[in-house]
Amino acid sequence: MSAALHLARPDDLERLKPLVAAFHAHAGIEQSDTDRTAALKPLLEGSPHGAIYLIGPRRGPVGYIIVCFGYSVEMGGIDGFINEFYIRKAVRGRGMGAEVLRTLLPLLAEYGVRAIRLEVDDNNTSAKTLYARLGFKARKNCHLMTRKLV
Repeated sequence: MSAALHLARPDDLERLKPLVAAFHAHAGIEQSDTDRTAALKPLLEGSPHGAIYLIGPRRGPVGYIIVCFGYSVEMGGIDGFINEFYIRKAVRGRGMGAEVLRTLLPLLAEYGVRAIRLEVDDNNTSAKTLYARLGFKARKNCHLMTRKLV
């Protein structure tokens, strides 16, 4: 199966929602369908804050990846954050994750993204191995911290 990437558009929402719900269930993220839809819509409508790519056939995607954009003086400009990355369990382990990143990262670089960041669960050794193989490294003396504002 191909890990072809398709920039998601508003008409992809109904194909995307079950994938996002599956990822959230897997990751223990509690969010209503209404809130999830409200968070996805701006990215599907072209918000400059991020992009969603469907993985596999557009009409029957097997996963998705969301990249959000920020700015880092330290990194020299625009940086990206892989906010969510999900591939259906039935097709995992076939190299699709690596193929997605090998395709996406050069595209982001062409568009001026200087660095890409991600968060990975400490217990997810397969993901950590994949990311390390593709050049991602833990930052020395750094720990991602979060505070919700709303």
